[in-house]
Amino acid sequence: MSQKKIVLREDEMPKQWYNICPDIPNGMQPPLDPGTKEPMAPEKLAAIFPMGLLEQEMSPNRWIDIPDEVREIYSIWRPSPLVRAYKLEQALGTKAKIYYKNEGVSPNGSHKPNSAVAQAYYNKREGITRLATETGAGQWGSALCFATNKFGLECKVYMVRVSFDQKPYRKTMMLTFGGTVVASPSPDTNTGRAFLEKDPNTPGSLGIAISEAIEDAATTEGTNYALGSVLNHVILHQTIVGLEAKKQMEIAGDYPDVVIGCCGGGSNFAGLAVPFVADALEGKNVKFIGVEPASCPTMTKGKFAYDFGDTGQTTPLLQMHTLGHDFVSPGIHAGGLRYHGMAPIVSALVREKIIEPISVHQLETFEAGVLFARTEGIIPAPETCHAVRGAIIEATRDLNEPKTILFNLSGHGLLDLSAYEQYFSGALHDYDYPAEAIEESMKHLPQL
Repeated sequence: MSQKKIVLREDEMPKQWYNICPDIPNGMQPPLDPGTKEPMAPEKLAAIFPMGLLEQEMSPNRWIDIPDEVREIYSIWRPSPLVRAYKLEQALGTKAKIYYKNEGVSPNGSHKPNSAVAQAYYNKREGITRLATETGAGQWGSALCFATNKFGLECKVYMVRVSFDQKPYRKTMMLTFGGTVVASPSPDTNTGRAFLEKDPNTPGSLGIAISEAIEDAATTEGTNYALGSVLNHVILHQTIVGLEAKKQMEIAGDYPDVVIGCCGGGSNFAGLAVPFVADALEGKNVKFIGVEPASCPTMTKGKFAYDFGDTGQTTPLLQMHTLGHDFVSPGIHAGGLRYHGMAPIVSALVREKIIEPISVHQLETFEAGVLFARTEGIIPAPETCHAVRGAIIEATRDLNEPKTILFNLSGHGLLDLSAYEQYFSGALHDYDYPAEAIEESMKHLPQL
């Protein structure tokens, strides 16, 4: 029998995260203070972030030690398995070999705890007692509630309203782990009240929810803010995925020709990809494909520019691909991909033409997810279906080409079955975000 999955021992779990920032060709531009348009001083960010994370955000070091306390909690589900998708390959009739890193084995069913645990640890170490955060589909919110519970912290989650309504069991998971969750925009913050007054029926957005969480952190004693994607330190923590995958591919006697992930803020894709990008920068021939929804085409139709990370314009200005901070995505079910911006690390790699972005439609991703479930036995999250679709596109370009494909199965879809129900009933439809709407949003980019 051919080996289906490759599982590392716990003592083979990486002891360091990989920081790609020093290795990115032509470097990265610093975050700017929106008031002065000068590089943001770390002291200003220290109002809502612990210094341990700020040091990682700006670190010139390629390797950063993973604290033992973090690795101990990681060991609940890590190392995660690398799996060969034999049945999917057979169904496609391809000579390509398809591997996936199964991050759905974590306590909340996604890659998100890889950073949530680390962020909770550094905040606890510096005396913080409570964290405020946003969540789209609920993957990040439930992961942070799990992590804060492990370190004895309180957690309040502002969940984008459309997902709050679509995904009730994610709310239940957050409550089970001891968190508090409200729909965003909420009446609990000045930001939320302002957006509700403007549009009481707004579906919300990650940009609005971020604004609310930042306001909460800035105005509540003992509280810091935690972000589940985009920032450098989040991608740093996620590199444990790719570092494990490199060891596992070596055990398999294989190496990927193509690395694929879905992209919302960029953390799950970058976490898998950047350890392999390091090899590509040294001459290895690897293709990197980031897959985003056509309804939120940040990399494929957005602009590479400085922009706010939130709708309320409270964050530093980040140089990234953006659809404009005013952008409000339609209510597609891939809630974790409905974000106007893209991680500066991913954006810089797109700029350097190291990462190739593609966009796909909602219906084709669910079709891919159903095929994956019927062949491999795992129901993928709607976000993850984008990566599955990307892998299928790549495997079927030339059915006779013997390439090796690796993608991140970033989460399972067992709490997203209502989305599949709508897909089977014909209630879902494709949506291209209108070019004129993107142009309108771009008009409000900060002027530097």
